[in-house]
Amino acid sequence: MPTGASVSPHSLPRLVAVGTAFLSATALLAGCSSTVSPPPAPSTSASGIASVPATPSATPSATAPVSPTPGVSLAEFYTQTLRWSGCGGDFQCSKLTVPLDYANPAAATISLSVIRLPTKRSDSRIGSLVLNPGGPGGSGVEYARAARGVVDDVVRAKFDIVGFDPRGVASSSPVQCLNDAQNDVFLAADGSPDTPAEVAQLDTLSRQFADSCKRNSPAIYAHIGTVDAARDIDILRAALGDDKLFWLGASYGTFLGATYADLFPTRVGRMVLDGAIDPTLTSVELIHGQARGFELALSRFVEDCITQAECPLPRGVQAGMDAIRQLFADIDASPLPTGDPKRPLTQALAQNAVLTYLYFPPTDWEQLRFGFSAAFAGDGSTLLSMLDARLERDEAGHYRGNSSAALYAVNALDRTDRPTVAQSQVLADQWAKESPVFGALMAWGNLPFQYWGAPATDSPHVITAPGSPEILVVGTTYDPATPHSWAQGLAGQLSRGVLLTRVGDGHTAYGMGSACVDAAIDTYLLTGVTPPTGTVCR
Repeated sequence: MPTGASVSPHSLPRLVAVGTAFLSATALLAGCSSTVSPPPAPSTSASGIASVPATPSATPSATAPVSPTPGVSLAEFYTQTLRWSGCGGDFQCSKLTVPLDYANPAAATISLSVIRLPTKRSDSRIGSLVLNPGGPGGSGVEYARAARGVVDDVVRAKFDIVGFDPRGVASSSPVQCLNDAQNDVFLAADGSPDTPAEVAQLDTLSRQFADSCKRNSPAIYAHIGTVDAARDIDILRAALGDDKLFWLGASYGTFLGATYADLFPTRVGRMVLDGAIDPTLTSVELIHGQARGFELALSRFVEDCITQAECPLPRGVQAGMDAIRQLFADIDASPLPTGDPKRPLTQALAQNAVLTYLYFPPTDWEQLRFGFSAAFAGDGSTLLSMLDARLERDEAGHYRGNSSAALYAVNALDRTDRPTVAQSQVLADQWAKESPVFGALMAWGNLPFQYWGAPATDSPHVITAPGSPEILVVGTTYDPATPHSWAQGLAGQLSRGVLLTRVGDGHTAYGMGSACVDAAIDTYLLTGVTPPTGTVCR
């Protein structure tokens, strides 16, 4: 089954997923705490859901800008104080209280984990810079802990760097679906079924996954969408004491940031959307774009590989692609042995191991060559260990965090299209012709959505953010997870979108080796001055 993975510093590009194919990203904001008492939060359950006294309430539409003045029912959330305490090194941590359901904010609350790295130059501090690594499902807390590898020194000197775990993610009332053993089965299952029996098995696993999420996380299950997360960010902005939101979001973090800008356009300070998602696309259109993007990225890997001394592929790009496709077919028929006799390398595990490393630029493709070399020699251990590292599965079989569960849960609520088995089969047949290696795998990736027991809370739409300042949208020409055309689409929709392009491979652009990109983003964050629209960096 296609999966997503959690965040990491620049040396480890973020994974994001829309639908259930890989996609990348996440982010938030930081600053000074206010001086007003927090809202009451009596009796919190083990899930992190707390009930509070009921009062009349109303909430703005998710599709229109929110009133600049919080409603009476939300005032207590906007006036809360973040109580910071040390949590390792120079970092400080706190908890933010937000409504579980913005349609009834008095009914129950949840707590979001927040972290900040204060600037040591308070005399020249601009404000809080909220980071989001993507996903959905990536931990913004862990991403911020890697701040020294994520944000350039000149920016860190002027901002408090803030991260948070969005609702339903990591330590913020996490949505729980499968246990570790069930996750192993789910991820290893044939994600591109060739027979009716394999289709039936995939359908059963998809239903079981969706049912388990609802059974194990009944409260947060229907309230984990991006619109709710964006509203949480505005409460965070206020609790940090900031009038404006300064945001650096990667991959899915671009969709979260753009959603915030559409809801609260006049509260945007500076916003960088790196590895952008086009909000007008359906889940099927998004995953289709990824299928083509990863197929192209693999061909570029092959083109690079055959120039290297140690490359297991035959010479010629098409010959190399054919060899990889045949390898996956052979593994489908007979999974490769690994160091764990209970976990042979299945076709789905092999494909996803390769997908995850196509997030990297060519300078980091050596590990992928090693993985292929071992697999062609009949050993699946290297590819399996590569995937485990990206999914944060330890040697004991424990998956750190809940990135896979959150990935599905958020995406299920963000878009209304939920392909059936029959529809997925048609897509798989079509996409396999244009993307022979990854097309079918991607086409089946959204199957759990048809069984989701909660209605979507958003749908594809144009995001314009009228009244916002200039927003910097960044795209990379050969980004497989968020194709460059998506950045072009979002920049064109925004009323004041400015497009910055990196020519290159890998996912996202900031910190990926282009001094031109890094300088443009740093200058914008520090001064608000954008590069000329259409600027191209290498």
